[in-house]
Amino acid sequence: MIQLEKVSAGYGKQEILHGIDMEIPRGKIVTFIGANGSGKSTLLRVILGFLPLWGGGIRIDGISIKEMGRAEIARKIAYLSQGKNVPDITAGRMVLHGRFPYLRYPRKYTETDFRIAEEAMKQMEIENLAEKQMSELSGGMRQKVYIAMALAQQAEVIVMDEPTAYLDIGQQIKFAEMIKGLSENGKTIVLVLHDILLALQLSDRIAAIQEGRILRWGTPEEILVSETFEKLYGVSVNSCRTDTGLQYYYEMPQFGGKSEKTFKSSDSA
Repeated sequence: MIQLEKVSAGYGKQEILHGIDMEIPRGKIVTFIGANGSGKSTLLRVILGFLPLWGGGIRIDGISIKEMGRAEIARKIAYLSQGKNVPDITAGRMVLHGRFPYLRYPRKYTETDFRIAEEAMKQMEIENLAEKQMSELSGGMRQKVYIAMALAQQAEVIVMDEPTAYLDIGQQIKFAEMIKGLSENGKTIVLVLHDILLALQLSDRIAAIQEGRILRWGTPEEILVSETFEKLYGVSVNSCRTDTGLQYYYEMPQFGGKSEKTFKSSDSA
């Protein structure tokens, strides 16, 4: 569990985050949403220890991050950044990078490291890609490799910044299934997403961030009925349930006084 208490932080002399209070529950999918520049990625960097706190505190499993070194935080939280360059490396070696927080100098992988990396690739069903160059893989396959790397890190929390940015609709659906499966197996997932319909579909909790503050924090249903999307993006979002039990979310932006609807489905509210 990650606890944030009155967290403030920023860059240079500019404060970006102002008094953030939040508790990220274990084994849940939590999504940060908000306009560009709202502070979502800055909040991730603070949680990961990449950016120092200006005020307040963050605890991971009851321990202040101020008392934790970078490697100790990395054993707790795996991070998949936005817009990763494609490295000139095989998928198998990429997954092994997840073992870095456990290596001592000189860095030398052990039989245990190779076994854990292999198990992570099997879990993501990509063991046949071990010798493939990352540059040869599709966006969806590369995303699986990065998630396998996070699994090899054996962290309880996986943080992802815009993980669907370069995935087509089919790959996004498979990604959603993967994330739900990881959560069901006990992983805590923290996402930054611009796709608000996907956020509603995936999340157990959503944090709506505006100008470095939490505008709204709650379940997807609580966010849906709170007019949060109107305040953040100027669009209305609604939902309906089909006879088969599927929940549909749809945007209703206004164009010349007429409502245009875009639908996306979910199997849970």
